[in-house]
Amino acid sequence: MTRVQANGFAEDRFAPVKAAFESNFDGVQENGASFCMTLEGKPVVDIWAGYADEAQTKPWQKDTIVNVYSTTKTMTALTALYLADKGALDFTAPVAKYWPEFAANGKADVTVAHLMSHSAGLSGWKEPLVREDLYDWEKATSLLAAQAPYWKPGTAPGYHAMTQGYLVGEVIRRVAGETVGTVFRKEIAGPLGADFHIGLPSTEDHRVGELTPPPGGTLGQGTTDELVDNMANNPQINPLDTRTRAWRGAEIPAAGGTGNARSVAAVQSLMANGGFANGKQILSEAGVRKALELQIEGTDRILGIPVRYGMGFGLSGGMVPFPNPNSIYWGGYGGSLVVSDMDARTTYAYVMNKMAPTTTGDMRAFAILMAAWGAMAA
Repeated sequence: MTRVQANGFAEDRFAPVKAAFESNFDGVQENGASFCMTLEGKPVVDIWAGYADEAQTKPWQKDTIVNVYSTTKTMTALTALYLADKGALDFTAPVAKYWPEFAANGKADVTVAHLMSHSAGLSGWKEPLVREDLYDWEKATSLLAAQAPYWKPGTAPGYHAMTQGYLVGEVIRRVAGETVGTVFRKEIAGPLGADFHIGLPSTEDHRVGELTPPPGGTLGQGTTDELVDNMANNPQINPLDTRTRAWRGAEIPAAGGTGNARSVAAVQSLMANGGFANGKQILSEAGVRKALELQIEGTDRILGIPVRYGMGFGLSGGMVPFPNPNSIYWGGYGGSLVVSDMDARTTYAYVMNKMAPTTTGDMRAFAILMAAWGAMAA
């Protein structure tokens, strides 16, 4: 059997990274995928291979993009960090300072930092929703503003899988006067020339790869935990929805972003390089390093694993050891992942279309990371 050969390039010292990426295509682990690594803001690995569709009739091209689920959260978090860096947003302030209706039902003291760190107690909606409600910004946000938290805000982490994007996104809208997708495009993705979209124009549909749902059914299936069931099934998260214009066009800032490894790395390299990328100083170094400030740690009430959450990103430590301490990360349902290492000034991004049954990354990305860390240490 002929091994899949990746397209693109890897600098000679990172040849093991390309080999690890290609080995993921042995057997049936992978269908189509891309990986990009930047060092000092410059791409040193930018590779892709496989197919963009489930039927394997369309090769994954240089400009193929796919839904990356929760890796989108890093783009929303970065947009909030950008506004905070400009002095427009205070993470320590009550959410109600910017969004007065949010004070309802005992939430007057919930801070923006609680939203950023999955500790606001709003891991799901209490009112029953259908999937179309995710495309209705006003309904999705106003229901969250009106409801009481599931637990006392600030006392425990609990993954806000879908709700975080609406919560942080509405604060961004109130502060900036424009939607999160618009602010992200105008202030970050556009200036960086990054092909990442929170709300994809229909003109780009022809480039979107198909996600293949993970084995074992939908997220949270078979759970007996009420909070997990609520997160996963109100409304039910179905990867096939990502093939629709309604999903792609909506701004779903926790899960609906569309891009590839190159565009994820292009944006998130800001976090590894003091707010500087593509010749532009988008944020200050202090603004970027706000992400490292530990907000909460402990066993996540949704994920059931030990976590350490900073300002919008996961932090190194516990179950997630990185070579350098000043590293931040996030992963998406199915396997996408981005890691930014502020010490080594590196960013690693992995995006694929064949989903694994995980919300926290899987071995495909980790194998590539291990090869990259080995090459960095050599």
